[in-house]
Amino acid sequence: MTPTMAGIAGFLALFVLLAIRMPIGLAMMIVGAAGIAILNSTTAALNNLGSFAYSYSAVFTLSVIPLFVLMGAFASVSGMGADMYRTAYAWVGHRRGGLAAATIIACAGFAALSGSSIAAAATMGKVSLPEMERYNYSPRLATGSIAAGGTLGILIPPSTVLIVYALLTEQSVGRLFLAGFLPGLLLTVLFVATVFIVAIMNPNAGPPGERIGLGDRFKVLLNSGALVFVVLIVIGGIYSGIFTVTEAAAVGAFLTFLHALWTRRLTIAKFLDALLDTIKTTAMVFFILIGAHFFAPFLALTRIPVNLADAIGDLAIPALAILLVIIVVYIILGTFMEGFAMMVLTVPIVLPIITTLGYDPIWFGIIMVLVLEMGLISPPVGLNVFVVKGVAPEVPLGQIYRGILPFWLAMAVCVAILVAFPQIALFLPDTMLGR
Repeated sequence: MTPTMAGIAGFLALFVLLAIRMPIGLAMMIVGAAGIAILNSTTAALNNLGSFAYSYSAVFTLSVIPLFVLMGAFASVSGMGADMYRTAYAWVGHRRGGLAAATIIACAGFAALSGSSIAAAATMGKVSLPEMERYNYSPRLATGSIAAGGTLGILIPPSTVLIVYALLTEQSVGRLFLAGFLPGLLLTVLFVATVFIVAIMNPNAGPPGERIGLGDRFKVLLNSGALVFVVLIVIGGIYSGIFTVTEAAAVGAFLTFLHALWTRRLTIAKFLDALLDTIKTTAMVFFILIGAHFFAPFLALTRIPVNLADAIGDLAIPALAILLVIIVVYIILGTFMEGFAMMVLTVPIVLPIITTLGYDPIWFGIIMVLVLEMGLISPPVGLNVFVVKGVAPEVPLGQIYRGILPFWLAMAVCVAILVAFPQIALFLPDTMLGR
């Protein structure tokens, strides 16, 4: 069997394993080890199986994952998400569509601590949906804004998905975090603009909420001071070179822990739940990474990524056209494949093509995460849609998907802007101190 045929057979076997719902990490580990045994030797495969899982996961730099996850868990316990929503509500809630816009803004703020789209959607859904129902918001606009706002959790740093991308591509986690910051703000603005456009086109979709006095607005703003402070310390520390990313994660986790204690919302039971959630998430991410690092050497032995990159480099087709084809393929894959699985499977193949075309891998990481966000709200998988469905069981799934469509188009606009102006993503990394 030629290496190329072995690679094709490996991909087919992997898709079969995923179709029978085998965890992506285990499926990649099995296929990767089998492929190494066929193309190299059984001894090499057994050596990898015996030592690689420990030697890879024991690396100190990977501690950034549980620390940032723990930071998000403590932030959720301390009520930072609810405080952020009340603040956004106070400032924009009195406008048409203002409650939905407040949900988007609160999701963006909470995303800067949680790093999880599911956590952001679930938290904001519980906080904002009852308020939007009280003011007779359209179920489409209410659920669509929650599902779309939740996707900001994997773009605005800290993001678990960006960490995984950095580890898969050997890029700087700090540079990727900074690269995601401005695009995250851009997408937030586009989402808020989408809410107001929907409210203008259909005034009954988003009635105005209660107007709050200026003094009370500033009073409520102080309640979000802790969230803003932690974000500035973490992101500012990374940007200025005061902290490494791992140190910033530790500082952020400690500060959110202190805030949870100060608010007296951290009970022993909630503390243990936060630790357990952190362990579960970390184990899931580590398992995927370990599986990916079994599959990557197998792909290298097949030479499929190198041959594809060489073939595409020889084509007389503009680099932009190839990039657009890759983005469209990702959008299609996102309709039926989970984001983590899509990333770990495709990055080893796509990255050599992207670098051959002359594109920056940091910039492409942000483009990829944006497309993954589109997958989070695309049928039939649309993980965030099902999270929102759990929060709003009385809203039909079709209504939620129709409510999401304007926000999906806003994401497409954001991707187009970043393709046209890559410096939006690269400005902060390029000016990063202590690079």
